[in-house]
This record gives sequence, structure tokens and C-alpha cells, in this order.
Amino acid sequence: MGPDAILVLVLLLVVMVFFVTEWLPIDVVTLGLLVVLVATGVLTAAQAFSGFASEIIIVLVAVFALTNAIAASGATIWIAQAIAQRLKPGNLQLAAGLLSSAAVMSAFFSNTSATAILMQPGSELGRRNGMDAGRILMPIAYASILGGTCTLIGTSTNLAASGLLERLGLSPITMFEFLGAGGLIALAGIGWLLTAGRLFLPSRAARPLVSDFKLQEFLSELVVAEDSGVVGETIAGLKLDSREIDPLAVIRDGRRLSAHGLRKLEAGDHLVVKASRQGLAEARAMEGLVIEAELEESAPADHLRLAEAVLLPQSDLIGRTLRSARFRDRFGVSVLAIYRRGQAYPMQIRNLRLQVGDVLLLQGSEEDLERFGSGTEVWLLGDIARRQPHRRQGYYAIACLFGAIVLAGLGLLPVSAAFVLAMLVAYAAGSLTMEEAYRAVDWRLIVLIGGMTAMGLAMESTGAAGWLADQIIGIALPGGTTAVMVALAVVTILLTQPLSNAAAALLMIPVAVSVAQSMGVEPRSLAVLVTLSASLSFITPLEPACLLVYGPGRYKFRDFVVAGLPLTALTVGLLIMLVPVFWPLNG
Repeated sequence: MGPDAILVLVLLLVVMVFFVTEWLPIDVVTLGLLVVLVATGVLTAAQAFSGFASEIIIVLVAVFALTNAIAASGATIWIAQAIAQRLKPGNLQLAAGLLSSAAVMSAFFSNTSATAILMQPGSELGRRNGMDAGRILMPIAYASILGGTCTLIGTSTNLAASGLLERLGLSPITMFEFLGAGGLIALAGIGWLLTAGRLFLPSRAARPLVSDFKLQEFLSELVVAEDSGVVGETIAGLKLDSREIDPLAVIRDGRRLSAHGLRKLEAGDHLVVKASRQGLAEARAMEGLVIEAELEESAPADHLRLAEAVLLPQSDLIGRTLRSARFRDRFGVSVLAIYRRGQAYPMQIRNLRLQVGDVLLLQGSEEDLERFGSGTEVWLLGDIARRQPHRRQGYYAIACLFGAIVLAGLGLLPVSAAFVLAMLVAYAAGSLTMEEAYRAVDWRLIVLIGGMTAMGLAMESTGAAGWLADQIIGIALPGGTTAVMVALAVVTILLTQPLSNAAAALLMIPVAVSVAQSMGVEPRSLAVLVTLSASLSFITPLEPACLLVYGPGRYKFRDFVVAGLPLTALTVGLLIMLVPVFWPLNG
């Protein structure tokens, strides 16, 4: 193994450490990796950035734009309502309907979109049928992952892998190439979740919002007395931050006003605050401010409401803090707490960087909450009424998406051209503006795929992939070809834990190709095995669809391990059997 190969393997380990620890944003780490590869001479600049020139990047951009247009039109609301109306009562029938809907939708929308659409009706219908949220939301996420493997656009992993296969001189993945094997695996996985898999699902009874977020002792109202010395003072001038007091709203003459720093207080104002116990003690000592009462858990105030919102992957709030995003000024609602991966953050959240799947505990008027929930940043949980969908725009956007799928599936146009055409038609129909299209793109994912494509090429060109292939063959080959396939699948799944599914596939495809060349079998067959394996990991909640349900389902990390391990074993076992059938190892 040469020095370049050693360097590439060291860089891989460093990248994995940064991804796991999240010391730096993933896109920053990826771009830094490309600079190092160029600076050390492992790749030329053209090679390092060639991943961004792939037509698959164009397809991803167009898919982001079209799915955002569908969400922005409110179409996801009536899609969810239509599904909910057709579901039959009864635990088994209800679960079967939800899971099959999630799988079918994720084949065309993406597994995160399908999960987001079905979270609210799934939770509500489950509650009506006596089912805990914990027993319905995780299966929905799992079913959406299973369904996403069936088409080229169902998951970004398939798209990313298709681009790399073409760069390695292999045939790209066609629109419905995975439908046969993926469909059988999805059916088996859903069947497991509806039967024996139910034994491994956790039970999480619903609790009041404030209790979940540990805020009972933190919500209070400060009343400005008539003779108070703070009358005419700005909120910023009170320096409440230094007292661990966070102003949320000002109630004046029955009207709710934002609590921005420049607002001047008047006699009789009710200043709604979130405060620590020490903060409340200091507030009692402040001249002219009286604590009227701590707010009740179930009713924070007549003029304010509580709501939960899950942060979606396409939100531009991802990676930003509440302070830098000017959240309260921008949306008119206050974030009381953040619930992330089983942990509540009731205090000191202004400088906490937001992540996909964060559950925000919001407080505001019903109108402000409805306005905030009508966008595509979050998915509101609960019974807040959503705006009326723009059905015509929604119909146009859905028609454009499926038109692109048909054109690409029948081979009438290349995939990239079909989806760009669909985006242009949606623009002409008024369902999409170019500004919305640009905002809809998850640029972090684009950077990740472009950078990891280059890393995959570096592993192949330096011999690092060949060295890893030799290690896998040396360990597994005595067990035969099947053992080698199992080893490739297991290593890929293990890599999806510190890395994303797409990144794991991009790194392992060159290894799989080297393994195939050494064994004299069809390289593309093992590349397909790795691609599908990258999507069939249910062991941790780090997959975006699982992150979306982590908070609303009140799951713990171990819940995914317990429920995901047998499902992963089942689906990977089926994959090992089906790959040689659909993609013969002997070409």
C-alpha cells in the first residue's frame, strides 16, 4: 500500500471522527477534505470537484425544488387527510394502512417527506385507537426507509450511488431498477413490523408538553406595577439575560406583543418570561415587577398557546442558532425549549445549533403558530389548524413530479433532463418560483455527496479501496461468495452509523468493485449490494426519517437498537438472497 493510500485511509478516519463528534458542520468538514486531497496531490482540482458536475446533482436539485413546491402548496395536508380518511379502525388495519402508505409515498417523495406527512395523522389516529405514539411513529419511519429503496429518487443514496457508478465506468441505476428486489424487501419488512416486530417496539404514553420539556417551574408572568421604575424602560434595558430570565411576550390591554429588546414597558404590562428558579427569585427583588402567578401546565395563558414543531431537513434553520436566525422577530413565536434525541433543553437554548428532527416547544397566539406552521420549515404537531391548501398549485406540482418519473422511467429523456423539464413546467404553471427552488435545496447534502464522490474516487485511484477489499476477502472468502457479500453489507451498515447513508455507499462502492474484480464476479452486482445495504440500516436513529420521529415519539437511543437490529438482520438476509437473482454475479 502506497503513501497516498495510507493518507486517504487516515483522512477517512479523521472525517469519521468529525462526523461523529459534530465539532464542525458536515459540509465544512467535507469541503476541507477536498482541499486536503488537492493540496497533497492525491487528486487534481478537476478530479476533486468533479462530483459537483454530475448530472445526479442536477436531479437532486430538481427533486428538492419539486417536493418543496408540493409541500408549499399545502398538498401534503390533503394527502395526509385523504390517507387518514381511508384508514380502517383497529390497531392492525390502521398500522398496515399507515406503513403501506409510507412505503409507497417514499418511493416517489423521499423517505423524510413521507415520514413528515404521516407523523401527525399517524399520531392522532393511533391515539384514537388507544395506541401509544411510540408504537406507530417508529414503524412509519422504518416503512418509509424501506419504500425509498424501490426507486432511483426514493432516497439520495440511490442517486449518489448512480452517479459514482457511472464515473467508475459502470451503468448508472435506472428509475425502477430496484423495484423488484426493493419491493420484496419492503413487503417483508412491513410484514415483520406488523407481526413479530411489534414485540420489539417501545411504549411511550403521551404526557403534557410542559412536563416533557421540564418547564413546569420556568413559565411565569411579571406584571409592571403602576408606580414601577421600569415604566418607559426597554426590555433590553432590564438586562434580564444576566438574571437567567428570557422574555417571551408582552401582554398589553389583552393584545399579545413581541418581546423584542427595543419595546418599552408600560404600567400594567404582563411580561411573559421563562426563568430559572434563581431567575424568578431575582425577579421578585426587582423594583416594580411583580410575579402574578406561575402558568399552569395545561394552559399557559388565555392569549397564548403551546405547540410542538418538528424541524424538517429542508429548513434553513438547520445549523443556525435561535439568536442568529432572529427566530422570534422572524416568526412571531417563542421557543420555550428544545427536545433532541431523548433530552430536553429548557434553558440556555439561544446559542444551541438547531438540527434535523429537533422538537421545538413553541408559545404564541394561534394565528402566529398557524402562520409559522404553514411554511416548509417545520411540521406542526397537535391540533393547530393549517391554512387551506392551494389545490391547483398542488395538482400541478404533483403532475410535474410524476411526469418526470414517467419520462425517465420509459427512457424518453435522461433522468436529469426529465426532472429539469418538470421543474420548468412547474415554474410556468405558477407552482414554483426560482427563488423557492434555490431555497429548497439542501446544500449540505449536495456538498456531502459531491465531496464523498471525490473521496470514493481517491480510494479507488490510490489503491486504498483495493487494500480494504483484500482485507474483506481475506477474512470472508473461506466462507464463500455469500460470506463476502455479508461482510460487504455489514461493513456498509456499520459505516452508516458515523457517516450518512449516502456517504457510506460512496465510500464502499469502490471497495465492492475491487472485491468483485479480485473474485472474478460482476462488479456492478456487488456495487448494487452496497447501495441497498446503505439504506437498510435501522439500528440507530441517525437516519433523517428516524430523527424526525425521535422527539415526537419520545424515544430513547436503545429503542432503535432493540427494534432495528432484527429488522436489519431480516432485510439484509433477504438482500443477500435477492441480489444474485436480480443482478447475477456472473454477468
